[in-house]
Amino acid sequence: MSPTQPDHLAALRLAVRRRLLPWFARHARDLPWRQEPRDPYAVWISEIMLQQTRVDTVIPYFQRFMKRFPTPAHLAAAPMRDVLKHWEGLGYYARAHRLHQAAQVLVRDYQGRLPDDPALLAKLPGLGPYATAAIASLAFGHPRAALDGNIMRVLARLTALPGDITRSATRRKLQHLADTLLAPKHPGATNEAWMELGALVCTPRNPRCSACPLARLCKARAAGRPEAFPQKPKKKKLPHKVVGAAVILNRSNQILIAQRHPDKGMLNGLWEFPGGKRRDTETMAGCIARELREEMGLTLEVGPRLVIVHHAYSHFTIELHAHFARILKGRPLHLDCADHAWVTPDQFDAYPFSKADHGIINAMRALPRPPRQRDYF
Repeated sequence: MSPTQPDHLAALRLAVRRRLLPWFARHARDLPWRQEPRDPYAVWISEIMLQQTRVDTVIPYFQRFMKRFPTPAHLAAAPMRDVLKHWEGLGYYARAHRLHQAAQVLVRDYQGRLPDDPALLAKLPGLGPYATAAIASLAFGHPRAALDGNIMRVLARLTALPGDITRSATRRKLQHLADTLLAPKHPGATNEAWMELGALVCTPRNPRCSACPLARLCKARAAGRPEAFPQKPKKKKLPHKVVGAAVILNRSNQILIAQRHPDKGMLNGLWEFPGGKRRDTETMAGCIARELREEMGLTLEVGPRLVIVHHAYSHFTIELHAHFARILKGRPLHLDCADHAWVTPDQFDAYPFSKADHGIINAMRALPRPPRQRDYF
């Protein structure tokens, strides 16, 4: 039997209205962006934050963000450093940059409000097909079917859909299925119901099939192997990088930090303890000295190690070695960074850092007293 046989699709369409939507009405989580009437701005912010990020992680970030930037006009007028500080730790920082850019477009072209036309929404920075469909349906009631990871998993299991979901051909089939099953009078609720089913019941591991309102129609369950769907390629071992960072102290016991380019690379716009990847033949001290020469034009004396920080990103892991250092020659230049500042440890909270760099900050704060140059050189 084909996964998309017409009688199965017809049964699923009926079940969406009679089972899925009533189930969602009973079991929907009380989330801060679901307050009625829906605020399109809150929907937008939440949908961008929820990309690649768990709901329980997003909630406190969303609440702090909305308190600081309650409207697109507030967001557009804020310094980017402030926006990044409120995004700090959430990851995928390009999302924050694009939100800021889009807010400026809204103020300039749309009187500070999100347009209710999906075609105009799609032109805003950072809005791809999923976010456009989600916002259009949730905030404005347009009959647009969204397709995120949760929804793809649920639909692939219901139909036992073969094919790797990382491939565009399989995703097109899933999008067509989502379009077909959308309840046109309740598009936002349909999209959220699929998401909620995937988050609470049809989970990646150990799905709670007995609690699923669509269990009787699920082909993967009927085959006795729901976890076999959706099909994905085997995960490759993540590359591992060994990185050096300099905690540079001056005679006033201030510490040098550098800003990454706002429009270049990952962690863009964040501040860091300058350094970079160690080459195979280098010592850690040699790595740090070379990186600071290339990045800021400085000649360093590299001193004792402060800490080793281990951190995992989505595509690689790092082992970050932070060493105290002092400048022997030169002054900080912006050869491969956007800016620099000399700060004391009590000023770190004014700057947005990555989680790995926070590991260095935490190690400094755990010292018996603030670091001084004369203690290490």
